[in-house]
Amino acid sequence: MFPDLALPLSLLVLCQLFLSNPVHAAQQCRLQLNKNSLAGGGDSGAPSEPTSTSTSTSAGDATAPATSPTASASSVPTPFAYGKTPIRGVNLGGWFVLEPWITPSIFQNTGNDNIVDEFTFGSMQDPATALSVLQNHWATWITEADFAAIAAAGLNHVRIPYGYWSVPLTSADTNESTSTAPYTPGAWPYLLKALNWAKKYNIHVLLDLHGAPGSQNGFDNSGQRTATPAWSINAANISRTVDTIRFVTENLGGMVDIIELLNEPAAFSTSTFPATLRQYWQDGYSAVRGVTGVEPKVMIGDGFLSVDSWKNFLTAPNSQGVMMDYHEYQIFSVTELSRSFQDHINFACSSIQDLVNFATGNIWTVVGEWSTAVTDCTQWLNGRGVGARWDGTWYTPNTPLGSCAGWTGSYSNFSADYKTFLRQYWEVQVTMGESVQGWIYWTWKAENSDEWSYQKGLEGGWIPQDPTDRLYPNICS
Repeated sequence: MFPDLALPLSLLVLCQLFLSNPVHAAQQCRLQLNKNSLAGGGDSGAPSEPTSTSTSTSAGDATAPATSPTASASSVPTPFAYGKTPIRGVNLGGWFVLEPWITPSIFQNTGNDNIVDEFTFGSMQDPATALSVLQNHWATWITEADFAAIAAAGLNHVRIPYGYWSVPLTSADTNESTSTAPYTPGAWPYLLKALNWAKKYNIHVLLDLHGAPGSQNGFDNSGQRTATPAWSINAANISRTVDTIRFVTENLGGMVDIIELLNEPAAFSTSTFPATLRQYWQDGYSAVRGVTGVEPKVMIGDGFLSVDSWKNFLTAPNSQGVMMDYHEYQIFSVTELSRSFQDHINFACSSIQDLVNFATGNIWTVVGEWSTAVTDCTQWLNGRGVGARWDGTWYTPNTPLGSCAGWTGSYSNFSADYKTFLRQYWEVQVTMGESVQGWIYWTWKAENSDEWSYQKGLEGGWIPQDPTDRLYPNICS
């Protein structure tokens, strides 16, 4: 069903080594080992030559919102008291970077099982069809009503993931290729609209580069599910990424509070990646500061190397306004999945002191992705066409931990005990986030995965309408 691509064994081994260490086990690691595990195709080096571009004359802008919003450095939102008030936020996942598990219907409706990510969504079907579907998705997946609901839920931030292909770079902005092929451009006006909604509801924005040229990790959430991610080994890819960050800062810096330089780069995957990433963080920071001075904040990530790998990096006084993005998931290995409810809670509690120590001695730290999901049962969470470790249908054989029935899908099928745990798990991870500078839940909504949805958690009652409410205030005591 999928092209015969194989993930190098070394990547899987490295990933599992991290998961076996408590410092790293909290990190998301979705790499899989199987000769049929990955699909995507395309050039693994620099982006291929364009069939369309993301300039203002591209097909992607042809049917943009009738009144395209504008953003400028003069449109400054109400300042947020970082370091004093906790970030309480939610990710708008699956909007500008497709993920099969978040919106499975978009992929199912293609009628092509080989379309597994946004790369193949553009390369394996008629461009006009892809554009039409995406324009409808951009216009409907997240609307002003969602921003109103997010504000009403007491949240003060949204993290908006986007792909490089949505940024309308021109040859005046970069010396590298401006091709977006095979991706479908055109999301930029919808992003601008989102920023204006955020301003209207006094919601602060973390703008997160989720997909870089060549893919920074090979995950479908980078845009391209591939065994040969090429961002870190192609200088043109890295240079274009820096130029993208500069362009975003120049054009949107006045309407966003935090610019995240890159999501989840897989720095463990090659021996040279850590040094490459360190240089990119420095160059990306300089690109932002070269445009705006001390604002907006700049966010880096740990690259799956643990936050302690970044001690004394981009710290004051030589650098200003830098934040660390830490991701916590306990579901991407059989070891983690085998934990009891209490074990999951205890593990989250055990992560707190390391985060506090790092944030106190280095840079502000935010738990920028986490969820209440306790299994990997969600359809296509591990990739389109891929099963779950929980029920033994994943690539590599394992003894099933149980049936997926009652663990995912509609919360109407969740037991009372499960909902009680979901509340406890929400509270302990909020406690973890607020022990440092805050938290951003993944994700606001998903078609068929209520355990991942903040929106459904509010509706189902395991997430409180007021994020400061606690039923278990001493959960780590």
